Amino acid sequence: MIEGRTRLRLFTTDHRAVGVLYLLLALAAVTVGTFLSLLMRIHRVWPDTALPFFGVLKPEDYLALVTMHGTLMIFFVLTTAPQSGFANLVLPEQIGAREMAFPRINAAAFWLTVVAFLVLLAAFFVPKGAPISGWTSYPPLSAVPAAGPGQGAGMDVWLASIGIFCVASWLSSVNMLATILGERGAGMSWTRLPMTVWAWLVTSILTLLVFSVLLAAVILLFSDRHFGSSFFVPLGDMVNGRIVGRDDGSPLLWLHLFWFFGHPEVYIAVLPGMGLATSLLANFTRRPVPGYRVMAAMLIAIGLLGLVVWGHHMFVSGMNPYAGTAFALTTMAIAVPSTVEVLGWLAMLWGGGLRLKTPMLFTLGFLSFFIAGGLTGPILAQPALDTYLHNTFFVVAHFHLVMAMAGAFSLFAGVYYWFPLLAGRLMNEGLGKLHFWITVVAAYGTFFPMHLAGLAGEPRHYERLTGPVASFSGLLPLERGITYSAMLLASAQLLFLWNIFWSARRGAVAERNPWAATTLEWSPEKRLSRVNRGPYEYGANFGETDFCAQWEAVTKQE
Repeated sequence: MIEGRTRLRLFTTDHRAVGVLYLLLALAAVTVGTFLSLLMRIHRVWPDTALPFFGVLKPEDYLALVTMHGTLMIFFVLTTAPQSGFANLVLPEQIGAREMAFPRINAAAFWLTVVAFLVLLAAFFVPKGAPISGWTSYPPLSAVPAAGPGQGAGMDVWLASIGIFCVASWLSSVNMLATILGERGAGMSWTRLPMTVWAWLVTSILTLLVFSVLLAAVILLFSDRHFGSSFFVPLGDMVNGRIVGRDDGSPLLWLHLFWFFGHPEVYIAVLPGMGLATSLLANFTRRPVPGYRVMAAMLIAIGLLGLVVWGHHMFVSGMNPYAGTAFALTTMAIAVPSTVEVLGWLAMLWGGGLRLKTPMLFTLGFLSFFIAGGLTGPILAQPALDTYLHNTFFVVAHFHLVMAMAGAFSLFAGVYYWFPLLAGRLMNEGLGKLHFWITVVAAYGTFFPMHLAGLAGEPRHYERLTGPVASFSGLLPLERGITYSAMLLASAQLLFLWNIFWSARRGAVAERNPWAATTLEWSPEKRLSRVNRGPYEYGANFGETDFCAQWEAVTKQE
């Protein structure tokens, strides 16, 4: 059995305890973000209903919900949990290290993230409330405090939160890079790293590069708002009835800076899930990873190409058509390494023998959403098609499938898989499978119909359906179905929470290596003298077992 359990302490430098704290922070963020999304869905179907804490929503209130929901989910859930949360849980053990390279910096990064979270929530309570310019905060609305309710103190609070979050993400990423590059145990060569470590390595590099640009953009925008500069606001713009702008600024500069961060952010959220999916597929199919070096190289290629595709978010901005063509080509090119990864996963599934435990079910869900959402990416990569679909619910459907749902399912898979390391017990399989099936059905019921709404031209930032009767009234039944599915999707997560808290006390006691895994976090020894094996040695040629773990010595017969 696994001895002991991870003790939850607030002020600690223990990497595993810090990982649990990151996951709890993400849980708090996803709870608030989900609540806001349900308010949005209810308002779209019953726009005159008084909602808890908000009453009857005005258009600006709805935009504030959109802004805060997107910010919470993207920064404090999809960025925080798969990278900082899971990496802190198992990264040192997976590479044969005792601890993260800089434990105090690691803890400081977590507490800065907490501060950023609390500062963001404070936007609800400042005069005139939260900002209304969306999680992308496009100028000139975000650059002019008089642009509308929430664009004063609320916008300043948003900028402060994101700035603090950028610094926290830097510290966390530097720590992970230093740990992977300098703290690997003896014998832990690059070709013996688990795929999760490769994913965290690439994600850390992306984080350092793109959050630096985002922080610079945030500082410039704050300067435009308070220090008389004019980076993003052109002279002569009229906002809210008055002329604004002091010099020859350009809102397009913000778009370039923001989306240079914004599109790699998709891979920051999804790459850790891709590495985890590869590891879990190898484990639950009992097969080695086909083309290990190729799979690792494809993760690197996705990270590199992710830095040169940001312009496809700007096809409707009036950019040079030649630039649009270049960004369309790079966007389609990034589908190549992603397809190679998918083919590798399918190769492991080929031939049967799959053990359908709960972590594996959620891994299959991750594959499903990653493929389903990814198939619409090449559509939006075409400037002619994106011109029509850009500001519609088609885009909402695309990024919620490929980023939000794929990212969420990888989080569920990781929690079910690594839970024995934290609690010394297994999560309940029956509840886990029920949680999976309700969640996957409700997720598709929520987000897949949004493609149809987008094709019908439904705008994604309108607070209610308006326009000619012939165009939008027919979408109301679709909107109701989406809302009911969203309610079911949120309710299903109560099963997950109950499973966690019940299993932590009464779940079946876990064996030392309950999944018969090969990677070092399941080793009975805390510190190995040397690693002599690769991370995925599965097959029928190991005698009594079908695997050889990384902590086992190489025998003469081998």
